[in-house]
Amino acid sequence: MEGGCLCGGIRYRLASEPTDAGWCHCRTCQLNSGSPAMAFATVPVADFVLLAGADLVGSVASSETGERRFCTHCGTPLLMQDKGATTVDFSLATLDEPGRVRPGFHIFYESRIGWAEAGDDLPRHPRSRRESGSA
Repeated sequence: MEGGCLCGGIRYRLASEPTDAGWCHCRTCQLNSGSPAMAFATVPVADFVLLAGADLVGSVASSETGERRFCTHCGTPLLMQDKGATTVDFSLATLDEPGRVRPGFHIFYESRIGWAEAGDDLPRHPRSRRESGSA
């Protein structure tokens, strides 16, 4: 699978199938995406392969342990990585064919915006799945 940013300056390829696809309703994802929730999936760090635009990738610390990466030209949010993690979470919407990966759960649902109830029957975790005793 391949993807990229809005302006086309950044292109990437996934060297493995994504896992743990879900919707995140945390306030950081809301602000990062400009929407009520952000659809994401996970791949090993080495499997998110930049094909073009490495010089356009910007980063911002989004928490004490997390860093977000985005296109400095068009602003497209690309991925999030916790310090020392062996995986990255990338924005599903940046895939060329985002419909190929379906979210399977909601996290940080207690942080959802009141007028943005999920319209599906996927599992809803108040915070992370780990904190809910799942995954």
